[in-house]
Amino acid sequence: MLCFSSAGVGICFIAMLVGSSWLYLVAKKRKLIRLKEKFFKQNGGLFLEQQLSRQEASTKTTKIFVEELKKATNNFDVSRIIGQGGFGVYKGFLLNNRIVAIKKSKTIDQGQIEQFINEVVVLTQINHRNVVELLGCCLETQVPLLVYEFVTNGTLFKHIHHKSNTSPLPWEIRLRIAIQTADALSYLHSEASTPIIHRDVKSTNILLDDNYNAKVSDFGASRLVPLDQTQVATMVQGTLGYLDPEYLLTSQLTEKSDVYSFGVVLVELLTGELVLSFDRSEEERSIAMYFLSSLKEERLFEVIDDHIVEEGNKEQLKQVAELAKACLEVKGEERPTMKEVAMELSGNKKDRDAPMG
Repeated sequence: MLCFSSAGVGICFIAMLVGSSWLYLVAKKRKLIRLKEKFFKQNGGLFLEQQLSRQEASTKTTKIFVEELKKATNNFDVSRIIGQGGFGVYKGFLLNNRIVAIKKSKTIDQGQIEQFINEVVVLTQINHRNVVELLGCCLETQVPLLVYEFVTNGTLFKHIHHKSNTSPLPWEIRLRIAIQTADALSYLHSEASTPIIHRDVKSTNILLDDNYNAKVSDFGASRLVPLDQTQVATMVQGTLGYLDPEYLLTSQLTEKSDVYSFGVVLVELLTGELVLSFDRSEEERSIAMYFLSSLKEERLFEVIDDHIVEEGNKEQLKQVAELAKACLEVKGEERPTMKEVAMELSGNKKDRDAPMG
């Protein structure tokens, strides 16, 4: 292109400037695409696609969120953090004004990536009102992100144990939380398209909404169990105090491992005490063991939370205590199934709600 006049020189300069800017933007866009592809592969995206393609019975499609998540959390500002641990959990506001919880890995760690992918695979199999809903994931960033429905009222642990709660949960609400959690676990074991063992049932993984309805969460350690198997050989994983002693001894994970952990949660609901505390005497250090010895020695109401004893539901408390005892049997085969536990708890509630006379 020849430019003979000053005007022509100006036009040429502008054309060159526009052209170089366009080339720069194209190169930048291609670089960003390559970076996203790198992160997607690094964060297990190809493996996830492979796993999901095998699941014809998947109940939902996983959406991919990218830049929207940065906007939703004000670029993951610390003021938006609502949960800590191995992951950061942020409160976010999507463009449609929906409030979400976003789990973000803290480090580029293969173990955490595997947990993220496992959680997506497991949650795509689940459709239950008492299980937290996975809305989507993003694997095209440096660390993977999972997006869930936001459950407004925090964890069951917070409502049982935090000293700031001046109004302890009444027994009616505690029983309802137990029933809903048992229903969710029974669904995982018996009704999901592929049976699922949660493997980390505890009060911090039970979320509550404004009406104190339970939502079971955190499926990073969960396992899908092939229909022709009843147990899975796996490296022991779980939380001290809730961990099934038989699983700890044999490394054989079964549905009854969740039953044991749920039994510990029942004891928490009954006693209002921490599962493990080194501030207590050696005899009382494990509340589950102390609960069992108290039940055996007919001292049950010495360990049950005074607030719920005062409500006058002693017969029902005894029945739930006996159910907790059954869940805590050392041998898994002697424990009830989660379906039986859910039915027993629901029956107790119906008995209480039945009209007199």
